[in-house]
Amino acid sequence: MDNLLQWRLFPLLTLLASLVVFFYVQNRSKLPEKSCSLLPYQHYWIASKRIVTPQGVISGAVEIQGGKIVSIVKEDQKRPSSKLGHVIDYGEAVIMPGLIDVHVHLDDPGRTEWEGFPSGTKAAAAGGITTLVDMPLNSFPSTVSSETFELKIQSAKERIYVDVGFWGGLVPENAFNKSALEDLLNAGVLGLKSFMCPSGINDFPMTNTSHIKAGLSLLAKYRRPLLVHAEIEQDPISNLGLEDGDDDARSYSTYLKTRPPSWEEAAIRELLTVTKDTRIGGSAAGAHLHIVHLSDSSSSLNLIKEAKNGGDSVTVETCPHYLAFSAEEIQDGDTRFKCSPPIRDAANKEKLWDALLEGHIDMLSSDHSPTLPELKLLDDGDFLRAWGGISSLQFILPVTWSYGKKYGVTLEQLASWWGERPAKLAGQESKGGIAVGNLSDLVVLLT
Repeated sequence: MDNLLQWRLFPLLTLLASLVVFFYVQNRSKLPEKSCSLLPYQHYWIASKRIVTPQGVISGAVEIQGGKIVSIVKEDQKRPSSKLGHVIDYGEAVIMPGLIDVHVHLDDPGRTEWEGFPSGTKAAAAGGITTLVDMPLNSFPSTVSSETFELKIQSAKERIYVDVGFWGGLVPENAFNKSALEDLLNAGVLGLKSFMCPSGINDFPMTNTSHIKAGLSLLAKYRRPLLVHAEIEQDPISNLGLEDGDDDARSYSTYLKTRPPSWEEAAIRELLTVTKDTRIGGSAAGAHLHIVHLSDSSSSLNLIKEAKNGGDSVTVETCPHYLAFSAEEIQDGDTRFKCSPPIRDAANKEKLWDALLEGHIDMLSSDHSPTLPELKLLDDGDFLRAWGGISSLQFILPVTWSYGKKYGVTLEQLASWWGERPAKLAGQESKGGIAVGNLSDLVVLLT
């Protein structure tokens, strides 16, 4: 990634006027009472030749007061005699909405040696992310009840540097317990996350179709999404040609055999069928399904296209590591690249870019999932036993922009994939775009 050296990114605290010590999501429109911004509740202007708005890139200035955007003035709308007051002028630098990452594992509480709120949210700020949504697993305990959610809230207080929201977990133990799930949703989680395969975390077991139906029915009432890790184990390793010892566990191609695209296809096919059947029954009318970290750009993506064309309420994300890397480039033993679903071949990567640019993939997320170096087995390089997860929060904006430029990505597209669409998924209507009335979550990018 030597080409990234040409890009410099600095998330400026003077711009993050709505950052809070804790982002409590139950009352989404309420301004925070505390701010970590260097300019809390002051009245000032941010000027630039390139401001990325929902209507396009403009030259002008953004007026900020009380942590909100109160006006936007184009350069040609200024009168010579007009005075804007205190102006921070960034010249040719890009001013864009702060990024929103809806798929982050901060491992806090319980596994802070893996990450933690302080280091994770600092990394997010370095990557241009002003809001992230923390996943319910990899911390201990997992966030599957109002009680465990409260533990996460207490752990986050006074320890975060960007806005943080939370997903709750849909697991077998709570799927049929309506009151427990309602307590969790009423406590403030933005939606629920489930796995259709083993998660690798003991207190976050996989769900079946019955659990998913129950979760969708309740989520429809709250108008909040169900996020699903869509892989179904079909063939044991013994049936994948790995039992004879000929395949080297240090070879990335060996790991690829253990998680073929058919796993994603089978899960997505079943998931879309269950979702449609549940909606037809009436109890889940209005329920929204979100498929996380799509890796397979062929049959799985085609199923999602068909569902969207049929009117299903479904969105899908992919991740920068699927767009930046390919299986052919991964060296033997370099388990830093292990994740699930896996990074696939170069042809698959190109199709993912096509789908993103054509609008079939709705948004991007990091799936930031750090762990201890020893769990990555860097010395052994064993892809079959190493922890799966890629750490990327601090690189998100420069990586997406640097690689995206090769495909003609525009600043407006970048703002949509990392701003407007994830904000909508998470129910954060006042975020994700530079528009009057929105919170002033902004980031400066030097290109």
